[in-house]
Amino acid sequence: MPRVLRRLVALTLAAGVPAAGAAAGSLSAEPGRNDVRVWSGPYPLGTGRTVREMALPERLESRGYTRVHEKPDRPGEYFWGREIFWIHRHAYDDGAHTIEAELLGLRLDPADGRVTEVLREPASWPARWLGGGDLPALEPRLLGEAFGERRAPRRPIHFAALPERVWRPLLAAEDSRFFDHIGLDGIAIARAVLANLERGGVAQGGSTLTQQLVKLRDLSPRRSLGRKASEALRALALEAEYSKEEILEAYLDHVYYGHVDGVHLYGLGAAARAYWGREPEALSLAQAAALAALVQSPNRMSPVRNPEQLRPRYEWVLDRLADLGWADAGELAAARRGLPALDLHPPAAEPAMHYRRWLGQLASERAPERAEEGRGFLVRGTLDPVLQDWAEEAVARGLADLERREPALRRRPLAAALVALDATTGDVLAYVGGPAGSELDRARAAERQPGSTVKPLVALQALERCGSREPVYPSRRVLDTPLTLELPSGPWSPQNSDRRYRDIVTVRQALVESLNVPTVRLARWCGFRATAETLRDAGLALPSEPPPSFVLGAVETTPLDLAAAYTTFAAAGRAARPRPILRLSRPSGARLLAPHPSRHRVASASATYLVTSLLEEVVDGGPEGSFGKTGTSSERRDAWFAGGAGSVVAAVWVGLDDGAPLGFVGSQAAEPIWRRFMERAAPARPPLPRERPDGVVEWWVQESTGLRVRDGRAGSEPYLFRRRYLPPKRRWWREDPAQRPIP
Repeated sequence: MPRVLRRLVALTLAAGVPAAGAAAGSLSAEPGRNDVRVWSGPYPLGTGRTVREMALPERLESRGYTRVHEKPDRPGEYFWGREIFWIHRHAYDDGAHTIEAELLGLRLDPADGRVTEVLREPASWPARWLGGGDLPALEPRLLGEAFGERRAPRRPIHFAALPERVWRPLLAAEDSRFFDHIGLDGIAIARAVLANLERGGVAQGGSTLTQQLVKLRDLSPRRSLGRKASEALRALALEAEYSKEEILEAYLDHVYYGHVDGVHLYGLGAAARAYWGREPEALSLAQAAALAALVQSPNRMSPVRNPEQLRPRYEWVLDRLADLGWADAGELAAARRGLPALDLHPPAAEPAMHYRRWLGQLASERAPERAEEGRGFLVRGTLDPVLQDWAEEAVARGLADLERREPALRRRPLAAALVALDATTGDVLAYVGGPAGSELDRARAAERQPGSTVKPLVALQALERCGSREPVYPSRRVLDTPLTLELPSGPWSPQNSDRRYRDIVTVRQALVESLNVPTVRLARWCGFRATAETLRDAGLALPSEPPPSFVLGAVETTPLDLAAAYTTFAAAGRAARPRPILRLSRPSGARLLAPHPSRHRVASASATYLVTSLLEEVVDGGPEGSFGKTGTSSERRDAWFAGGAGSVVAAVWVGLDDGAPLGFVGSQAAEPIWRRFMERAAPARPPLPRERPDGVVEWWVQESTGLRVRDGRAGSEPYLFRRRYLPPKRRWWREDPAQRPIP
């Protein structure tokens, strides 16, 4: 078809039928109307961290950058020197704006490689906005092309690099006149009609490869005359806009080739790697012919499970190649010896499966009809792929360690979940809903009792408001003696985990040592109802009239909600709502959803600072500025750890899916996973300095009375207090009422 006529067809159709892609871009990379694309969040660059802490080379290479030995002069290159790190960042589309390519320089301290300054050429305002103020950012990374399906990452091919023996078998099997027709093949259609009439049913199709590509990318599976007409028109438009080679390349990148170990293979690159451990250009004629035969029915004719079903089609493809004169005689003879032996390389699935499923649920809720019809979505997520890898590794190693310590767990449904959030925005940075390959998302769906991880919120209520009473202070004393509360359900007698009582303790000691009885007494003093409101304000769901045991974590929550509650402590009293998505849109770019960060005040910065400082005493040897709290539910069923460092907050749960006792406490099962993850994650993200508020002061306190004394006095130590709520000074001639412990 002459180029002028093809252009005329495209212009005529454009008014009523959108083309499948844009001529300016790669057809293979352009998302069709049915395609899903899930990207990570952009990675902000800034000062205060080292190149290795940020895992910057790994981040760049995973985005396709190449290291060069001088200042880069083209996008996609980087240079790592002793005093400067250059990045020529790619241009990219954030879904709302085009972010231009930009040369970025990170000036390094030669002593430790820490970034001291960011150098940049003038950037467009969208780049500044996306990076957060004046901070530039690395472009998002493609995470996956499906919400719920386990599929191997696509391995894009370059048609120009493929020998004819690799792509000729596909044309022989599916569309031998591909290079001769204009998107529709009248001869093939007539041949199919005759064959179907002879057999009294649909025995042969007349679709061209171009029509198949349109069907894959742009049309619903619904069979109708209108859909077939749309398919034909779109095929003509596609042929008018793109070359045959571009169309064939896109088809080879999209076509389905079955699955290996439950991981689905889309595209020639993924299939060649999974079945034979090869790059596509290294495939033999026999291997290419087997893949060409497989396209007709990838699951029924699986070379792994049903090679006998595949063999007749494979032999037919070889016969077609011989009839068309498209194969070397020697290669054809070798291929006729039988199906090529497999050399399986089971593929890894696209990362963050549970996170992608969550995004799929959000897309379905936002556009239910579109989701039901199998239409596509573009998702700009918040996940940090490097942190996600570290989180998955930490969970896998943590569970393996537990199984080594207790071999019986290998026969039990042992699982773990980890959620990491940005403390200021609530952006979901890492999300592990369970062990690799597990279907159940425990991060959001599995509600378990969080145990002592709620105690910091109990202390926060006491230090901030204490119901209708005056707020307490960290050195305020509390009784640690046997206690029984009469409840409608009967008497309740909480006990400390070690079954010991200490007579009198301070609020600080009660929290740091995670003492149950003083915690209950403190909540009763301030009011159980007021305490419950603080937990709700932080984001934990409680029944309307929770039993007093809720202050010891006898309520159910999820790792996601607990991580969100702990952003209160990292962000000076403001809790952030989890945000997994920056932008949801149609493949055309039309926006469906773009949520803003959501935060709300739970407590004052000064009261929160006091609690966070106490939680720092719990974490010994963790990342700088780290804080956290363990939790263990009754009978050691669930093990928890929640806490933060820098701008990252994370919660970890470990337990058995059947609800049976795990047999380990939080410090044994969950805390090691949290530490392993946070030691790498916290330094990798932008720092979040935690400065002491003006309303917080330090005074020395006598341990035996909880009262203020002069600095350095024997039997005393420094405490932090809110300026307005201080313990009285010790007077030798009288007893102060504040010396009386909270009953």
